[in-house]
Formats: sequence, C-alpha cells, structure tokens
Amino acid sequence: MKKKMKAANYNEFGGSEVVKISEVDLPELKEGEVLIKIKAAGVNPVDAVIREGQYKDMMRHNFPIIPGWDMAGIVEERGHAARRFEVGDEVYAYARRPEIQWGTFAEYMVIPESYLASRPKSISWEEAAGIPLAGLTAYQSLYVAGNLKEGQKVLILGASGGVGSFAIQLAKVRGAEVLSVASEKNHHYMKSLGADHTIDYKNNDIGTAAKEIAPEGVDLIFDCTSGESLMQSIKALKPSGKLVSILNQGEEIDDEIDFQFVFVEPNSKQLDHYRQLVEEGKITVEVSKVFSIQEAPDALKQIQTLHTTGKIVIAPQTN
Repeated sequence: MKKKMKAANYNEFGGSEVVKISEVDLPELKEGEVLIKIKAAGVNPVDAVIREGQYKDMMRHNFPIIPGWDMAGIVEERGHAARRFEVGDEVYAYARRPEIQWGTFAEYMVIPESYLASRPKSISWEEAAGIPLAGLTAYQSLYVAGNLKEGQKVLILGASGGVGSFAIQLAKVRGAEVLSVASEKNHHYMKSLGADHTIDYKNNDIGTAAKEIAPEGVDLIFDCTSGESLMQSIKALKPSGKLVSILNQGEEIDDEIDFQFVFVEPNSKQLDHYRQLVEEGKITVEVSKVFSIQEAPDALKQIQTLHTTGKIVIAPQTN
C-alpha cells in the first residue's frame, strides 16, 4: 500500500484558486534517490508564474503539480546507491527537476541525492529553506555570470527582495561596493545587509542617481526587476561593464552591452559554500512570514505581489 502525504497541488493552470490541499501518493523511491521529510519550503515568485502556466511551453509538466523548488528537511529513507547522506541527516536543496510535478509544498519529497547539501545548523529550518533558489540565483548571477571582483561597484535592482537580499551580502563577502535600489521604506533593511548606498526608484532616475554616487559608472548591474528600472539603470554601466538579469532575456538591450540572462540551476557545491558563509555569520536570511501548508494559496498570492521583503516560507509539518 502506497504511503500518503499532505500536499498543496493543482490539476490545471490558473490563479491561486486552483491550488488545493489534499492527500496524495508518495512517489516510489528509485536508485540514487532519497525520501526527505520536509520541515520548511521556500516560496518564490516563479512558483506563481508556473501555476499560471507561463512556463508550460518552456518546461515539461505533469499534473497534478505540487509547487515549490526550495526545501530544508531530514533524510528519512535512501534508495539503492544513495549513500552520501545517512538517515536522520539534515539537508537542504534547490529541488527543481527537469519535469515540473513533484515540488516542495508537501510533507515529503523524493529527490536525487545529488541535489542535496548539508543544511546550515546555525539557523532555523525556515531560514535554511529560504536560501536555495534565491541564494543560488544571486550566487550564479554575481559570482559566475558577473565574475564580481573585490573593489568593483555593483548596482542591484530590486535589492530588498529574496534574491536581492542575498546579492547585497554576497557582494560584500566579495569586497565589492554595493548600490542598492528599492523603495525608501526598505533602505534601512538594505543597509543592515551591508549596502553602501541606497536609491529610491520611486523618486529618482536610477541611472542618474547611480552616476552621482559612482561618476565613472558601475562594473556590474544585477537586475531583479526588469522594466523601466532596468532601462533607466543602463546609463550607469561602464562601457566595460556587465549586465546580468534574471527576468529580461535580452529584450531591448543594446547588442553592444555585455549581457547575460541567468536561469538558476541546482548546485549542491554552491549550497555547501552558502552553509559555510552562514555558519561564519557572513550571510543572514530574513524570513518575513511563515505559512502553514493549508495557507499555501495565500503564500502564492503574497509572493505574486513582488513586494515581499526577504523570504516567505511554508512549514508543511504540523508535528
């Protein structure tokens, strides 16, 4: 008899009303896979985008879909040849699979062991679950695509959100000077993360304001918002600078600009580096709200506003 678990899931694309909470069968444990008891699952804007069907032509999907790509939990069972971790080990992962179906808004998850890293023990389950997707997005954008170096200047658009919060801290770890952009109410928060300068996008032309701070221009623009903010900011980029975006795929970007679009990939080695940085006190995770699994539709509504400071998280386990 198959084991059951409680999960948020949907059988069609649409708004938050399509998401229901029900008992579903746990998938079979295959070679190289582990069963994780999920203690917390991070919520990200992409979860609502997928629910609306915006990625249906980009990525394979199979209904019913359990949303969520972030998780922290405990290894409960191991399949054949899955021996990197012991039963009882505490882990976390960016759990995006090639096919969208088995997500993290559930009590359990079966996942290839290669996705997993040991979680930071110095922070809560909820904080750990808030790291993988947003943290790896910032890491791969700044360190890999952006090749950010000590002493360089980086302009971060949407710096108070989940990805931006990590980007500020990673830039400071690397020894860069950070110009952060968000509404004025978030300026104190961004400064607390290490931002050297803050810009209010509501009352400024971002590019002009950035040039006042850095007259010679910035070495890297990291775009987490796109739209008008991105277009305004480009004038602040040095001719030799790089523009990295997680939303714009090159639309309306001058061919002369060194541009790269980043779509985050799972990477357990980079999560290991995050664990070290967290345990050394160099990275903190701001969790603004924790939802129960029954409140998963509300969590998806909240993340869709794109006005969440830090991270919001779902805690599937009631015990």
